[in-house]
Parts: sequence; structure tokens; C-alpha cells
Amino acid sequence: MKQNDPAYGPVVFRDKSAGYAFLTRSTATSDRTIDWDDGNTYPVIDVEISSESHPFYTGKARTVDTEGRVAQFERRYGQANGSAPQGPGA
Repeated sequence: MKQNDPAYGPVVFRDKSAGYAFLTRSTATSDRTIDWDDGNTYPVIDVEISSESHPFYTGKARTVDTEGRVAQFERRYGQANGSAPQGPGA
């Protein structure tokens, strides 16, 4: 390890919204610690979202209705055949 490289060690990331925590290795640091299941104490970093609470990973993601959005765009800004709207200065 080079002299300027940050320390790389075990850290617990905790997603409070999902009640989930996981132990991994990282260069992130924290002054707060947590007693882990293995009896050791590790730095803990609280995160707002993780794979346990992110809608994409939990299956609660909204699907985008692309066809409806295209039709809405065409009604608002153009013709259905793709030509640009004719206005002043065109």
C-alpha cells in the first residue's frame, strides 16, 4: 500500500429505513461504531437507501408508460406523423 492511500478495512453500512445492515470493506470512515454479530466492533455509516429499500431492487419500481408519454408529447408539441408544429417564424 502506498503512503497516500486511504485505509481499507471493515465497515458496517446501515440502512435505517429498511432496518438492514451489512458488513463490507471500504475506505469510508466514521466516528460511530456498532457491535456486530461476530463480537467485534466496527465503524458504522448510516445510509438513506440501499438495495434493501431501493424501489428497483425491491420490485416496487414504477414502470414508465413510454407509449403514453410519447402520445402526450405529440399532442403537446407536434403532429403524430413526426413533423414539427408550424408557428410564427417557421
